[in-house]
Amino acid sequence: QHTETAPLPSYDEVLVCTPDTEEEEVELLVRRALSPGSQDQKIYCLLGADQLVYKVSKKLESHFFRLVQSSSVPNYRFIIFCSAKAHKSYVITAFDAYKVTFPCYSKTEIQTYLKMHLKVPCGTAPIAQAFEEAHQQNVKFVFSERAGMGR
Repeated sequence: QHTETAPLPSYDEVLVCTPDTEEEEVELLVRRALSPGSQDQKIYCLLGADQLVYKVSKKLESHFFRLVQSSSVPNYRFIIFCSAKAHKSYVITAFDAYKVTFPCYSKTEIQTYLKMHLKVPCGTAPIAQAFEEAHQQNVKFVFSERAGMGR
């Protein structure tokens, strides 16, 4: 359901997939989505799941269907996002029966939504002030080649 007031997902709701994404990361997200207590309005998402390697894709499929069968959570919220151009992805084939087309929003609608949700109240986020180009936005990605070094 589209609403401008809906919050952005939290860190524990989203896994951005790459060819380096490991089975354990995927399994953890699936477990979060299908475990009792997951019905707290969170929507768990795998982004770019078509990027997963074959072995991890197979494990995603087996974990998901095993947990769906054994889960007592009837109304789980779990979304797998794949590129429409990734025709050879195992994930797309495995979950084909659940496929839906994502609604298309204009660039302006997306920008308006993000501007509303990425504002930092004045004086509450000194970290955002470290990046001159942040302009009161509270999201900034810092990457490091070494774990724990992106402080």
